[in-house]
Amino acid sequence: MRPPGNHRGGKGGRGPGEARSARPATARETALDVLVRVEQESAYSNLLLNASLQKAGLSREDAGLATELVYGTISRLNTLDFILEDFVSKGTRKLQPWVRCLLRMSLYQIVYLDRIPPHAAVNEAVNLAKKRGHQGISGMVNGVLRSALRAGELPKLPEALDDAERISLKHSHPLWMVKDWIRQYGQAAAEDICRANNEPPAVSVRVNTTMTTRDKLLEEMRSEELEAAPSPLSPYGIVIKGGGNLALSSWYRDGVLSIQDESSMLVAEAVAPEPGMTVLDCCSAPGGKTSHMAELMKDRGTVIASDLHEHKVSLVREQAQRLGLESVKAIATDALLLKERYAPMTFDRILLDAPCSGLGVIRRKPDLKWSKSPKDVASISALQRELLESVSGLLKPGGVLVYSTCTIESAENEETVEDFLRHNPQFTSADRDTPLGGRLRDLLSSDAPGIQILPHNFGSDGFYIAALRRLS
Repeated sequence: MRPPGNHRGGKGGRGPGEARSARPATARETALDVLVRVEQESAYSNLLLNASLQKAGLSREDAGLATELVYGTISRLNTLDFILEDFVSKGTRKLQPWVRCLLRMSLYQIVYLDRIPPHAAVNEAVNLAKKRGHQGISGMVNGVLRSALRAGELPKLPEALDDAERISLKHSHPLWMVKDWIRQYGQAAAEDICRANNEPPAVSVRVNTTMTTRDKLLEEMRSEELEAAPSPLSPYGIVIKGGGNLALSSWYRDGVLSIQDESSMLVAEAVAPEPGMTVLDCCSAPGGKTSHMAELMKDRGTVIASDLHEHKVSLVREQAQRLGLESVKAIATDALLLKERYAPMTFDRILLDAPCSGLGVIRRKPDLKWSKSPKDVASISALQRELLESVSGLLKPGGVLVYSTCTIESAENEETVEDFLRHNPQFTSADRDTPLGGRLRDLLSSDAPGIQILPHNFGSDGFYIAALRRLS
């Protein structure tokens, strides 16, 4: 074996997918294809992975491995690159994308997956390199990975690193993001957030209370030998371990449940819609919160579900139809134009689940860590403030407007709401008046509006929820 670093995946060899079967044969091939496309095409990992798994026809076990390899490799990206730099002579940036992704994916198995023997990870990587490239590339892959194996455990980080740099490398997050969270939440909480973002997300479902109760559905699930437990966060949620894809279950098909994160389930509870009300959901797709509000209203009243694009609105309609909800009326329109479509003070309740940076759902979409920048946060914050100002005039006096996001950035959350309240004295914070605020009073701040749920608080998504009541 020649010393590692003497060869690189430079010129020569086939590109990803060239002269190969269109149907990946193994979990690792499927994962590698996804990783390469995420890097080269900036594709969304979750959407691409789901489509790839459907095409590949893998067994349940292999599909699980492919999923672990994709999400794990992306989650640990900068830590893996930091390790590889010691073993790739001219740096990972000089490698062909598929070779770089193969090394990352294989090193991830060696460092983070105890159930896969290291020699098996190396052998599989060499076999993949032979299929895609030439003898030189497979030799380089073999040399790099065996050198990493000889180096032992995860290398110690340089002592000269400051706290932000240490957290960034240890828990694989961009340095700007870590510094931002230290500023907002302190060093300990910032590290807890980063650690939680690398944990696998829980599988949770929301019970359709127009059809059944949580206790009854729990009993049915346990009779099917599913490991199901009541959500500790939402009274409408169930958390399931090892249940497979519940979107394929008869419960889902018959509208008995919806797949939704526990934090997301809290939003409709904050809106607290009642039967007979007229409710507006300004940015409703794909319809999870819309349908939850209709369920809480016992399907009596009207929920106007608006979204910008017709293809997204169709998702809302499909959800409502599957759940047997007739109170949902979905329309395609720009949320900024709703004030031209409806008269002032039309709605009893309004939900603005605003477009956001999504930095609360990194656990589910790890590529967000590497695709977002501080500029993204600033630009989306400006849109959020415009949307909030625009739709607020549609609320009746005494009504409640709930502003929510799936991010943990203060510029998109409490700063946006505080700015709105400063310029709209006819509104006041109503967090403590909602059922949700009563249950989660420990998360309510005395000097900032809204409830901020961080990823490590409950093991659910990071979410911000603020209730605003119109006084006049």
